[in-house]
Amino acid sequence: MTTQLLLGGTVYSSPAVPDATAFAITDGIVVWVGTDDVGRALHPDAEIVDLDGHFVAPAFVDSHVHLTDTGLRLTGLDLSGATSRTDCLDRLAAFLETSDDPIVWGLGWDSSTWDGSDAEGLPPTTADLDAVAGNRPVYLARVDEHSAVASSALRDLVHGIEAATGYQAQAPLVADAHHRVRAAARGLTTPEARRRAQLTALDHAASRGVVAVHENGGPDISGVDDFRSVANLDHPVLVRRYWGQPVSSLEEARAVMSAMGADALGGDLFIDGAIGSRTAWLIDEYSDAEGEYGVSYLDEETITAHLRATTLAGIQAGFHVIGDGAVAAVAAAMSTVADELGTPALARCAHRLEHAEMVTSDQAELFARCGVIASMQPLFDHAWGGDDALYIHRLGERAPTLNDFAGLARAGVALAFSSDAPVCDIDPWASIRAAVHHHTPTNAISPRAAFAACTRGGWRAGGVNDGLTGTLVPGAPAHYAVWDVDDLVVAASHQSVQRWSTDPRSRVPALPNVEPGARLPECVRTAISGEIVYERPTA
Repeated sequence: MTTQLLLGGTVYSSPAVPDATAFAITDGIVVWVGTDDVGRALHPDAEIVDLDGHFVAPAFVDSHVHLTDTGLRLTGLDLSGATSRTDCLDRLAAFLETSDDPIVWGLGWDSSTWDGSDAEGLPPTTADLDAVAGNRPVYLARVDEHSAVASSALRDLVHGIEAATGYQAQAPLVADAHHRVRAAARGLTTPEARRRAQLTALDHAASRGVVAVHENGGPDISGVDDFRSVANLDHPVLVRRYWGQPVSSLEEARAVMSAMGADALGGDLFIDGAIGSRTAWLIDEYSDAEGEYGVSYLDEETITAHLRATTLAGIQAGFHVIGDGAVAAVAAAMSTVADELGTPALARCAHRLEHAEMVTSDQAELFARCGVIASMQPLFDHAWGGDDALYIHRLGERAPTLNDFAGLARAGVALAFSSDAPVCDIDPWASIRAAVHHHTPTNAISPRAAFAACTRGGWRAGGVNDGLTGTLVPGAPAHYAVWDVDDLVVAASHQSVQRWSTDPRSRVPALPNVEPGARLPECVRTAISGEIVYERPTA
């Protein structure tokens, strides 16, 4: 039995030890937290690890990722920096010169940020791709991954695509047409390329202080082969796998869980799409597209059957919900099942809502009573909230109500924050900053609440609710990250709370400064159960 004593840093533990500088680990478990001198006296034979003045905190959980696509974006054609239609095509042409892969995956273009005064502000067309790529299959997904432009060579692989919902000859494909061409693109991705991408994504997560991720798969997002392959990865970062396939009975729920080897039946179980692609299901039409209300993939009856079946089986369920129409459908289904089975039965399963961008106060109260966890992405507001940005163009006066973290928390809905990578980068400190500095100030939460949503909230969303995991207190698993930070501060969401928080009597541990303009922490080291899984390269 070997004990490590880590000292000489600043340890984010609990109000009981707000000035902790050291902690001890035995067999992967935190056994003591305190100060250097006491630690040396209590553990004279321990292996000493010098923290070199760095900040140490519980490691992060990213509760919604897509590993293969994240790795492809990190290693392949990343279009997130494209500034126009021509720039997007130029980047594709340059990539084609360096790649002989059977399928070209491009990810991350966002025409809502381009100059919309002429054709340069529009997505590339099929003809544009053909002119650049010739007869090579090309799949370029919009940043939200709910629409894509595809070359003729790829479209031709999908029999009958012209009859599919969401088909357009030149414009981006949406709905079923997009799902079918995406499946064709997946079919051209080799197992070796897929595995390489997945491991790259997990390496990247570890370098950001993340020790666990929740893979959100499903028939229309990743496919069966991709989902099953994630289970066979040899990597220390922990992966919980969600399979988004609707079921209608307890027996079917158990059978699908067994067949897929899934941890839960939810995640990207699409009820609707995304605001940017105008496929989020809205009650009122899009402000910039008369007569368009988005896409409804599942009706209330199907949602209710899935929720009932998983609850009876004791299986965690979840739904992809973004638009208010989709949220309303889930709320109606949950109310029905709550009346039938009782809210305790629902709460025991800790069912999840992915994204949950347009939730009313009444719906939040219902979800809280049913023990729902909201898996949300603060970086969505950072990217698309505020004046003259995508949300205001698509939704008008509804835009400021989106991503109301404070309202959900006040109602009692547990929060878990994530990146939805590759939609946003895996960067928990940036997520915390975005949650604290929401474009709508009343929707913002405190740094401590945001940090909890990225740590304990992620573990809870993944079924670990022991009160220890996600903390650095005696008895907790030694999942931690070491950070290079400039400033540690105590901050709160409201002035009255701030005054008490900064009083030494409050014994509130400090966190890194996440004010706009401040340098965000840089990861020095990441550990899982005390074992190092990432070490920052030295100069």
